[in-house]
Amino acid sequence: MNVAQSLRRLLGPGVVATDEATLATHAKDRWFASRQPDVVVLARERSHVEKTLRFANEHGIPVTPRGAGYGYVGGCVPSCGGIALSVAAMNRIIEINTPDGVAVVEPGVITGDLQAAVREVGWFYPPDPASLKDCSIGGNIATNAGGPRCLKYGVTRNYVLGLEVVLADGRVLDCGGRTHKNKQGFDLVGSFVGSEGLLGVVTKATLRILPHPPTRSTLAASFRTFRAAADAVQKIFAAGFLPSALEIADPFTLKSAREYLGREIAPGAQSLVLVELDGHAKSVRGETADLAKRLRAMDAINVLTAHGDEQCEKLWGLRRAYSASLKATGLTKLNEDIVVPRGKLVELAEFGERLAAKTGFPVACFGHAGDGNIHVNIMAARYHEDPKIKARVDRALDELFKFVLKAGGVITGEHGIGLAKKRWWPLAVNQTGRDVHAALKAAFDPKGILNPGKFVGPTV
Repeated sequence: MNVAQSLRRLLGPGVVATDEATLATHAKDRWFASRQPDVVVLARERSHVEKTLRFANEHGIPVTPRGAGYGYVGGCVPSCGGIALSVAAMNRIIEINTPDGVAVVEPGVITGDLQAAVREVGWFYPPDPASLKDCSIGGNIATNAGGPRCLKYGVTRNYVLGLEVVLADGRVLDCGGRTHKNKQGFDLVGSFVGSEGLLGVVTKATLRILPHPPTRSTLAASFRTFRAAADAVQKIFAAGFLPSALEIADPFTLKSAREYLGREIAPGAQSLVLVELDGHAKSVRGETADLAKRLRAMDAINVLTAHGDEQCEKLWGLRRAYSASLKATGLTKLNEDIVVPRGKLVELAEFGERLAAKTGFPVACFGHAGDGNIHVNIMAARYHEDPKIKARVDRALDELFKFVLKAGGVITGEHGIGLAKKRWWPLAVNQTGRDVHAALKAAFDPKGILNPGKFVGPTV
């Protein structure tokens, strides 16, 4: 059977692609793994998804769903070939309804575009992954994406009220709705958020939106050590503050950012804490002044404050440069989005220093200190060229994940398991947990056609 020809007859012109450029584009995401699919379906409407899955299920053909392809763990790499099912062209913002407090969107909508559209009417969609200008809502749902603001506002899961999902056999499931409370049966919406394309393909999402905070302030506090900065995070909470975002960076990250941006950043500092507060102007200014005073009492070398979007974005521009500056070192960046209980931040800081000393690889730590989700980056030269280097890095990752799990943490907070963390899945989840995952997978996708070769289910 010629799969491409069959799909063209089924779906019509302009939907099915087999040219080399399109196959190559749909072979990978932002991670290192790559495998070309046999055919790409560029869905423009729900019927394209329904017909593709019905056909694939009938013939036992692997289907790998994908959105913008900006994942970091190989989650949308077509490990078993077959069909790459792209919903990137399903990118309509169907409705923004402020009386109901909802936005209804297709999965290909870019997260930053939704935020901008909601902001135009004075409302707010809080989830803010670092790649928000490139990643899509469908991908955010697949990975339960977070970002700096999830400290106060929560992750993607907290904003998904309803989903339209096409199941593996082509049936359409509507779950949840547009109400902000719903206990009408099992939480099927929650089953799909974070499921990494293993259970179904989202074709429409109803999302919760909030009134936009009237103003914001940002504080940048410099510290002499990463430990001192991590300790300051605990003291901020102990003082009764609940920032909308609370970020941290270690010495290697700051050094790389200075070199990348070509200017001095936080002179004399070995670590930087960024704190954002939002709300009504009078209360935010009062809290900002109080917190700045407290940070200085915590032995901060310097504390900068900014008010309003324009000034705050200048400080946040530094934070958004961290990842690019680490890549600019020329070393391969192994980005692990681990999470530890917030009380273990200081221990994590000390472990990162020990791991770097033991392995000889620089370890760059930055990220969401407010909820313990620190991006631990092992930086390695010749990672792809030298198998011995790769083996040493894997052993270093073994140590990192064992430390994280022993501390009561998890091996991924935002990016997902995908292919990158498949090796450590059995270490992170016990046999009973893995059995329950397998049972859910079998219930939604009995033939195992959806995103096979990943962390749950057989390989088609």
